Amino acid sequence: MSEEPRQSEPGDEEFREMLRQFLAGGGQGGDLDPAKLAAAAGLPADPELLNRLIGQLQQALQNSADGVDWNVGLEQATQLATRSSVVSTPGERSALEQALHVAALWLDEATEISSLTTAPALLSRTEWTKQTMPVWTQLAAPVADSIATALTQVLDDEGVGDAPGMEGVAQSAGRIMRNVGGTLFAMQLGQVVGRLSTEVVSGGDVGIPLLDGETTQAALVTQNVHEFGRDLDIPDDQVALYLAVRELAHARLFRHAKWLRLNLLTQIGDFSRGVRIDTERLQELAADFDPSNPEELRDAMTSGALIPPKSAEQEAALHRLETMLALIEGWVDVVTLQATARLPRADALAETMRRRRATGGPAESAFSTLVGLELRPRRLREAAAMWQAVTDAVGSAGRDALWAHPDILPGSQDIDDPSFLVTRLTGGLGEQEDDVDRALEELLGDEGGDRPTE
Repeated sequence: MSEEPRQSEPGDEEFREMLRQFLAGGGQGGDLDPAKLAAAAGLPADPELLNRLIGQLQQALQNSADGVDWNVGLEQATQLATRSSVVSTPGERSALEQALHVAALWLDEATEISSLTTAPALLSRTEWTKQTMPVWTQLAAPVADSIATALTQVLDDEGVGDAPGMEGVAQSAGRIMRNVGGTLFAMQLGQVVGRLSTEVVSGGDVGIPLLDGETTQAALVTQNVHEFGRDLDIPDDQVALYLAVRELAHARLFRHAKWLRLNLLTQIGDFSRGVRIDTERLQELAADFDPSNPEELRDAMTSGALIPPKSAEQEAALHRLETMLALIEGWVDVVTLQATARLPRADALAETMRRRRATGGPAESAFSTLVGLELRPRRLREAAAMWQAVTDAVGSAGRDALWAHPDILPGSQDIDDPSFLVTRLTGGLGEQEDDVDRALEELLGDEGGDRPTE
């Protein structure tokens, strides 16, 4: 059912016309260079993209809804990914399919976690962008909402609606600025995701499950897998096998530990909801804004300057998130190392991947400044050492059983010093299961009266 057209408020059209002239480079914004506006949105100086940018911002002026149009971000990301995308040859796809088949067999020997029920996918950069964008927008939405709210607050602080008869103008201006601000943010996110499509090699490359859906699926980005090994002086088949093992291990873990994906995204949400925008800095930008130099606005959004230092609650949430990411990546490292023991250059590939995950690529850095959230496991090496110690002590079965429930998963202290964890587990898997049984009895036994004694 379509919504009723919204009635224009007093001064509504005047405010819209002022912004239209600004976007078109006329009127009060006559000295605005459209190419600079495109640069402020992170777009190359391309006439086609520039016209689309102007159209999207003007559409935001007309939008009577209150919210971020994430389709703008998807369009930006898809265009950027498509421009650099190269169609893989049948031979390249066949080689990766064979690598995934062999990787699954090798993983069966390294972990007790069962194989996937959905066949792995081979994606182009464009396909990866389209399939992962829903998760990226889920991560970025709280920050976009904070920016939109801050823009409205700046207008309120300036007293736009205090004058008699100007209440409608203030309300209209607040809604329009929220839409325009949200559109600019969505464009920036689209640029980040589009650039990420040129860096990632798989669905779980950034540590979180990006392929949205009920069924966990592994995926390789064919073009990027080939480019990953271009300068490594390692045979292509070894690179493909190593990356296939890592991706399948990551996907298997999330399919096995069904609680893990929700737990991880909840922790990210706990952090993101605490993001607040520095309205004083935003007011300074508004007061000093130079239409001929819109890069200042872009720099403020992409440098993290609008996001103040983290609160104590955010620091705690970030610590929990970093610990979980380190546990996931450390487990994947150890299982991959065990599964790829046959590869002559497995150690070199493992070290390359660890350095890559520790530093992140340019697009990942852009996402962290845009949203204020880093997805890099800071203690990856320590977590991997802990999982190796557990494997040496109780084997693959005992190690993998720790993912059965979040309450028995190792924590930050175990990463710091795994000796106590190893001591607790050296009695074997049976003792660990007894610990879980006793914990369940303590939770449920009181409701039924006395618990049976052993």
